[in-house]
Amino acid sequence: MTPEVAGPAECTVDPHDGTITLVLPEPLRHLANAPRGRYMLSCAVTFHHGREEWLDRVTANRAVRYDIVHDPARARWYLDASWTRDTAPPRTPQEIRASGARLLGVDLNADHLAAAVPDEHGNPVGEPRTVPLDLTGPATTRDGRLRAAITTLITLAHEHGCAAIVIENLGFTDARATGRETMGRGQHGKRFRRTVAGIPTARFRERLRGMAYHQGLTVIAVDPAYTSIWGEKHWKTPLQQQTKTTVTRHHDAAVAIGRRSLEHRIRRRPGVTAPAQRIGRRGATGQTASLPRPRGTTRDRAEPRAHPGQRARPPRAPRPDRAEVTNSCCFPTSKTVREVTRPSPARFTAN
Repeated sequence: MTPEVAGPAECTVDPHDGTITLVLPEPLRHLANAPRGRYMLSCAVTFHHGREEWLDRVTANRAVRYDIVHDPARARWYLDASWTRDTAPPRTPQEIRASGARLLGVDLNADHLAAAVPDEHGNPVGEPRTVPLDLTGPATTRDGRLRAAITTLITLAHEHGCAAIVIENLGFTDARATGRETMGRGQHGKRFRRTVAGIPTARFRERLRGMAYHQGLTVIAVDPAYTSIWGEKHWKTPLQQQTKTTVTRHHDAAVAIGRRSLEHRIRRRPGVTAPAQRIGRRGATGQTASLPRPRGTTRDRAEPRAHPGQRARPPRAPRPDRAEVTNSCCFPTSKTVREVTRPSPARFTAN
């Protein structure tokens, strides 16, 4: 049916009560039950998905296309409504970084999606989320569940004010082609190959890109190298401290994915104060006062202990024909506190 103003001329839907009115062709005009050769169906329709947007277009007299579809398996008739959205072109990653907007990092797995929201500085905000993803059954069922999971991600992005959704640029085409040579043999390799085969990387990327575009979101793909390993090592504890639910390594990987899209390091930057400085400023336990040693002195070294059944040797005397040099320093002094003690002046002893 050709779309026209306020819907096609052959089919219209009342936005108030959902009644459907069809324009009958000339041979069937005698069956009309409404004025001007129209037939009004006894049933009404309700749009559960995109109803607000449909109402906005119908009340504004904008073009809407209706298609009547029959499902023989369920013995039902469906009315599909479609229209073209006026969406602005998505922003580039450089523009998103410059604006300081939040991002939604997503880690794709075989049975769920792990999501986390890093801010402009790369720090996680709020609690991480897990979106179930059951990809079993017929192809239409799998596609519907995948769309439902992507809809949940888009809803999370809008709730947290995110400007983009970040995913990994995964591709198992080469690995699937080689099979056992790259993914192992035996029972463990067989399970791993089945897991990889069940991850819809290309379909997920295409569905997410199309659905996010209509919602004004940008999809950014980053390098997947070391996101799970470094994410678990550096971000598991911070994430667990701000939520009561159990944090998995997949949530840590989602934070790492978001940080990589912001061009931040995945590994957390060490503290400004060195550990040696913090330890050196604390007083020792059981002392009344901390008395620093004079510079240029060294602690008395303990005498070497003799092992059982072995006699202790006396210290070796310096050779009379060679000068003894102690505390020589050939490298520039380090700036760390651990090596701030200066070596004493070299002493030369000659006979």
